[in-house]
Amino acid sequence: MKQPISRRALIVSTLAGFEMGNAASAAMLPLAVSLQQELSLALEKRQPLVVMVSLDGCPFCKVVRENYLLPLLQLEGLPIVQVDMRSQQLLRDFRGQSLSHDAQVRSWRIRLAPTVLFFGRQGREIAERLIGASLPDFYGAYLNDRLQQARAALS
Repeated sequence: MKQPISRRALIVSTLAGFEMGNAASAAMLPLAVSLQQELSLALEKRQPLVVMVSLDGCPFCKVVRENYLLPLLQLEGLPIVQVDMRSQQLLRDFRGQSLSHDAQVRSWRIRLAPTVLFFGRQGREIAERLIGASLPDFYGAYLNDRLQQARAALS
């Protein structure tokens, strides 16, 4: 079982957010293409699939993406993809059906961005959703708690 987010990763992610400035504004998570395949790859690593639901132009999404999720993807290799509200880009869901990012977001009944979801076997949510980003002082701890829940559910 993987350990909680390391103190080093949290420090690096926080510093990276401050140092990257405007260059980070273009930083993106990989967009979901096939949730079924992305989940399969995550489970091979014995990790949950983390999905960030984002909205173009959302400043809170930018903070969560760049300061918390991108460092986990880059430093720890955590399987993370992004699904965009209002986007008509197609993806395949956990059953292999084709639909738009926006339709997938609506099927999950998500109304607020950012929302971070944690998926396990059969595309089931295995930890409580992390909705919004209004308390940045505690966001890292909330994210860590959800990751621990998800990893424990996979064990």
